[in-house]
Amino acid sequence: MGQPTFLMQPSWATLADIAALAKAELGNAGRSGQRVRDVAAIDLAGPMHVTFFEHRKYESRLARTHAGACLVSPELENKVPPHVAVLRVSDPYRAFVNVARELHRDSLRPGSAFDQAGIAPSAVIHPSAWLEDGVTVDPLATIGPNAEIGAGTTIGAGVVIGPSVTIGRDCSIGAGTSIFFAMIGNGVIVHPGCRIGQDGFGFTPGPKGHTKIPQIGRVIIQNDVEIGANTTIDRGGLRDTVIGEGSKIDNLVQIAHNVAMGRHCIVVGQCGIAGSATLGDGVVLGARAGIRDHVVIGDGAQIASRSSVYHDVPAGGRYGGAPAKPMKQFLREVFAVERLGRESGRSSKSRGGKPDSEGQG
Repeated sequence: MGQPTFLMQPSWATLADIAALAKAELGNAGRSGQRVRDVAAIDLAGPMHVTFFEHRKYESRLARTHAGACLVSPELENKVPPHVAVLRVSDPYRAFVNVARELHRDSLRPGSAFDQAGIAPSAVIHPSAWLEDGVTVDPLATIGPNAEIGAGTTIGAGVVIGPSVTIGRDCSIGAGTSIFFAMIGNGVIVHPGCRIGQDGFGFTPGPKGHTKIPQIGRVIIQNDVEIGANTTIDRGGLRDTVIGEGSKIDNLVQIAHNVAMGRHCIVVGQCGIAGSATLGDGVVLGARAGIRDHVVIGDGAQIASRSSVYHDVPAGGRYGGAPAKPMKQFLREVFAVERLGRESGRSSKSRGGKPDSEGQG
């Protein structure tokens, strides 16, 4: 049995075609008609592949590559072996991504798991739901009353769309996702297994137990947002939870009720954003960062991985640590602790003793 091919295979292209896609200059015009088929990493590429090179630390891999062509900056093109065609461009990796996007358009968003267009017979759609022409609904999906879905959108297998939910055009909703109390814009990608619009975690403690607080807000997801697999976004309590235009959220992220996220934010895997936190435009959260409730993070701020943010962060700030603090201060403290550890170890040895870690276990 041959290896399965999960994506459509690109059609043949010439190096002249690739140069046009990448906005690159072909080093040898005589090779403009040379044919290639796909893109590949520098150490995996064969004669039918285009690769890229932008860091000297990979020079040994470049010397051994079998690629047919290489996107490379003018400063490094002299490192390319003679058998590899040069595609000269100022930003090789960005050019490589643009070529890969064109050759593999079907990889950019989840498609129909059933490889079909239209509505599957086993899908359950309420009579009052409104679907524009060109919507694809995979088997066993459920679409509730008064829901609205725009043209070009794909609803994956087993998806549940709640009452009155609106989803814009050219969206992709991955298999097994549930969406309630939500308004979703155009061009939104939701990967499989997401939970959007469930009630937020709100209780008032008392002597007889915890009293549940009604969560009567919505989730608003603006255009061109992408949400990774198994991410959860709670609906608002008294106001809406908002995800700003163009923001990209990784897998396994928790976004609590009333969170307001600005435009073009990046939130990496396993982050947790507590209720009523506010993120400005262009904020970046590293993996496993935690944001306390009601904290405000200013435009363009960056939070390092595994940081815990307890206080507001100014616009443009770079913070790290637990609790998070300005990055320079955090790094000074880390280096100081390391220095103390080294000095303690040397002092122990000079007295004839052993560091605590020696001889253990």
